[in-house]
Amino acid sequence: MLRSLRYSGRTSLFLGTALGALALSAQARADDDIVSKMEQEMSRLQAAQAHVQEEQRTINHDMALLKAEIARHHASGASPTRTASPHAEQIATQENHSGHIITASVHHHGNKTTEPPETSGTEREMTASSGSEPVRGAHARRDRVSLSPSGRDLIDTGKGSELAVVGHRAEDVLVHFAENGVGPHPRETVGAQSAGAIGDHGVFHLGPVTLMLGGFVDTAAVLENRHIASDTFNYWQDMPYPNEPRYHTNNFDGGARYSRLSLLARGNIDAESTISGFFESDFGAGAVTTDPYESNSYSFRLRQAYLAYDDNTEGWHFLGGQAWSLLTPGRAGIVARQESLPETIEASMLAGQTWSRQWQVRIVKDFFHHRLWTGLSIENPATLYDTTGFSNMNGAVAMPNGSTVTIGENGVGLTNDTTNFSNEIAPDVIGKVAYDPVWGHYEMEGILHFPHDRVTMGHTGHNNTAVGGGAGGSMILPLIPGKLELRMAGLAGWGINRYGSVLLPDATLKANGSPDPLFGVQAQAGIIAHPNPRIDVYGYFGTQRVGHSYFNQNGGSYGYGNPAYSNAGCLQELSTLSCTANTRGVSEVTIGGWWRFFKGKFGTVEAGTQLAYSRRQIWSGIGGDPHTSMSQIFFDFRYLPFQ
Repeated sequence: MLRSLRYSGRTSLFLGTALGALALSAQARADDDIVSKMEQEMSRLQAAQAHVQEEQRTINHDMALLKAEIARHHASGASPTRTASPHAEQIATQENHSGHIITASVHHHGNKTTEPPETSGTEREMTASSGSEPVRGAHARRDRVSLSPSGRDLIDTGKGSELAVVGHRAEDVLVHFAENGVGPHPRETVGAQSAGAIGDHGVFHLGPVTLMLGGFVDTAAVLENRHIASDTFNYWQDMPYPNEPRYHTNNFDGGARYSRLSLLARGNIDAESTISGFFESDFGAGAVTTDPYESNSYSFRLRQAYLAYDDNTEGWHFLGGQAWSLLTPGRAGIVARQESLPETIEASMLAGQTWSRQWQVRIVKDFFHHRLWTGLSIENPATLYDTTGFSNMNGAVAMPNGSTVTIGENGVGLTNDTTNFSNEIAPDVIGKVAYDPVWGHYEMEGILHFPHDRVTMGHTGHNNTAVGGGAGGSMILPLIPGKLELRMAGLAGWGINRYGSVLLPDATLKANGSPDPLFGVQAQAGIIAHPNPRIDVYGYFGTQRVGHSYFNQNGGSYGYGNPAYSNAGCLQELSTLSCTANTRGVSEVTIGGWWRFFKGKFGTVEAGTQLAYSRRQIWSGIGGDPHTSMSQIFFDFRYLPFQ
């Protein structure tokens, strides 16, 4: 009986265990089925959500097109069906709540408006990640819209399109260009930074106005075999001869004074016209109290400050304020912040480079789908006089015939009281024509300048006005679009030498006291390569030369480049003989490169180095015309938080 009960107990325990295991196995299978079904349902919901988001983007896209069309026709005061021009096309861009861009085109054929063929979500929407690597080598086309920070990564919007968005946000600046293989500046390059490129990270809204930040923190240094106290800004005319001890000493200098801040404010008047203001500043000025011994406190200075109005429909562009001169070579059309500037580290850029930043009022018109551009600018005049041989007291020059010539006055009030501001009767008048065919960018320009002074003899006097001017041009040839380009530029004329980096004199004085414009020529050529998206390599040659004009009277020698001047003491250290050394020309050859070794959402960090060799020649005098030279190596690090 007892054995029977024990057997029965063991049997019950076994059966209970087996049934429990079966129950657990069934529960596990049920749980697996539930999880599988939940995963399938989640996948279905995600697919449905993606479909809804795609539909929402399509609706947003259609609404953007409709709003742009309504705004354009409200602005023109006509109905859409009566004002649509044949074969015209518009590009509409809109940023949705997630920060993505929606881009599309509307075709007009006669009085009928049609939508473009259906495109995929990828074609309608591109989001440029700040940490992604841009594709080097693509170039801008009129039938594409660029959504990347560098102006690459293109998306088709139909043939005939005329606008390109440089940047991956709709708030960024619209740049007009033709399909020339050159296109707008890749924003991350040093040439673009020099021209005033804005960032794509620091973008803010204040009501209807969009604010965009730009600039960088810069720390640069130079090691040179001559001592010239101008740090990384080359002042070539101060290049010493062996008669000065500083010719025989090396020099190292570094600083952060060329760190830069910029701000662009832009508002859309309607779908096709904008008003904008640009401000750019650095610490490149030296105050009277600036010294290298304690705080190195360089002064905040104005680089650019201008307002601009652009009418995208009619092709009119207006600019007023302080900006790069219209004589500065450009890169695409005649567009602000698209100037063609060297990628060099030296703050003076390159001997032979044509440029100035000054007040101006500029009007530009483009034709033929942004292929041909014409511009006219009146700009702040300044005549750089040389008065070698004369007695010059704050712009009052004593002539050998007893008269006094007033060519200017030292600054007063809020201007620099150690700088002479020349007399000027009229602004410089500058005109330019730019052409963008299917390959390359080409420019021709001309300038008129009017040096002005007053001659006083006894208690009476009279004014004199000379006419100077010149012409030049530039070109950019995309040997391998996006990879390798050749740049060339030049300018020649009378009284226009201050537009070159070397700052050779514009004029001297004739025997009767009237201004005598000096002939000059400046030219530069460079090869710029982009082996990959993070590296830029360059090589440049530049030169600037000036003529001479002089007279001898009453036993004295006057003017610029007079052969009666003495250069006999130029080659002997601390010589008691003279070394007048009127500069005849300066040439520079340089090579260098930049490496963007960090790039992401935090911005861009880049390093650069440059080797430069410069040679200075002088006008022959007593003792001949010896030359001098200088070798330099530059180093630079930059952090661009908004790029």
